[in-house]
Amino acid sequence: MNQTPASTQDAGVVAFARRKAAGFPPAARVRAKAEFGRVFDGGRRTAEPRLALHWLADAAPPRLGLAVSRKVDPHAVGRNRIKRALRECFRRLRPQLQGGAYVVVARSGAARTDNRTLQAAFEQLLTRAGALPLPAVAGTMPPADSPAPPDVAAPQARPETPAQ
Repeated sequence: MNQTPASTQDAGVVAFARRKAAGFPPAARVRAKAEFGRVFDGGRRTAEPRLALHWLADAAPPRLGLAVSRKVDPHAVGRNRIKRALRECFRRLRPQLQGGAYVVVARSGAARTDNRTLQAAFEQLLTRAGALPLPAVAGTMPPADSPAPPDVAAPQARPETPAQ
């Protein structure tokens, strides 16, 4: 399929088709009230001022459920923005996540937060919960378990000079 839009009006359709292809299938969602209840009752909870994450690990692929109430933002536009941002972050991180059901409960601070900060907070919660591997830290020091290079491993002894 040609991914170049024929007009500016078609550009939105092409962008939607790309997002759809990237995918957030129904199997990647927590939908049933019973499943939400299982996650809330038996899941592990991690929270921060804007979001709370409930995670129930199981053998199934990662699934996301979102709870954004009217107390968080009385306007549907604001609630939908929060859900869109969290869904997009989950879709991007899904291949790296451990299996299980993830339910994110937005708190009132989420309404006053921009999308980028909201997604960073969500990533931080996933990492803190242990669902997302820790990011590799790049540094100048070699890892502790690797041996030092041979030229630095042992200082060479200097020849003694006679005292005058």
